[in-house]
Amino acid sequence: MEDPRRHSRTAGLLSAALGSALLVLTLPPQSAQANPPTGGHCSGTGKWWVVCEAEDDTTTPGTSGQGAGGNDGGGSSSDSSGKPPVCTYEKMEPQPPADSEYRLGHAADEKGAIFIRSCELTRDDGAGTMTDEQLVWVADGEEPPAVDPEAVAATAVSKMQLLGPDIASPRTAGRYTVGVPMWLWVDQTPTSYGPQTTSATAGAVTVTATARVSSITWSMGDGSTVTCSGPGTPYKGSSDMAESPTCGHIYKASSAKAQSGKFTVAATSTWTVDWQGGGESGQFTEIRESNVQVAIGELQVVR
Repeated sequence: MEDPRRHSRTAGLLSAALGSALLVLTLPPQSAQANPPTGGHCSGTGKWWVVCEAEDDTTTPGTSGQGAGGNDGGGSSSDSSGKPPVCTYEKMEPQPPADSEYRLGHAADEKGAIFIRSCELTRDDGAGTMTDEQLVWVADGEEPPAVDPEAVAATAVSKMQLLGPDIASPRTAGRYTVGVPMWLWVDQTPTSYGPQTTSATAGAVTVTATARVSSITWSMGDGSTVTCSGPGTPYKGSSDMAESPTCGHIYKASSAKAQSGKFTVAATSTWTVDWQGGGESGQFTEIRESNVQVAIGELQVVR
């Protein structure tokens, strides 16, 4: 048995797994032609020979049943938040000797090397990121997947803690009436409207991402929706019940028959994220939502 202290980082990867849920994929060489095997229990075939560390029989965190670098359909894998993980590959130095279990079943005369794959995964509970590490075998002539700059951009966005719209109007305590124009607007903060700029680095790739709200769609609770390209205009008083010049709504019925006698107004913001780095650039969107309960009354005519 090899002394694991010779490979301290590898020992850290495998120490818990060796006594419990260590899984070594030892497929015949002729099967090593396809994409990486799927994650979790590392089932499937491929040129990537994987040891997975796990404390139980659940799927390896963040793999969502797919291995980094692709799946059988050629798509990219995603972490527990649905975003692609950021994975880097580091060649183990020195390489394990011929009789080491860290060679994952590969003979000393096989042409290839053991790499440590580290994937940074965005937690789906909003508590930041976590790192999943595995050992993989890379045959000579093959290259580990390059770092995906867009995935690094997604990591940068996860640091921003983007929120839903900071609704200034309508207010829960406000008094609103059928037929009277309602002005819709939001307060502009860095976390609820932007812009925000953050960078993230994985391996040799650094990406800078800038996020800003490009539109807000209001679901008014009465079956109607209003889409506004800006934050709306704050109401400053009007003698003739003028409509908002930028973003507003007029209710045609009261909320008396709605649950609790109030409409639920939901404001959904679309964040546009522009990123650049790693020799590439691109754009994607993030969606956030806020809501408020409002009562809509009817004007009573006294005769």
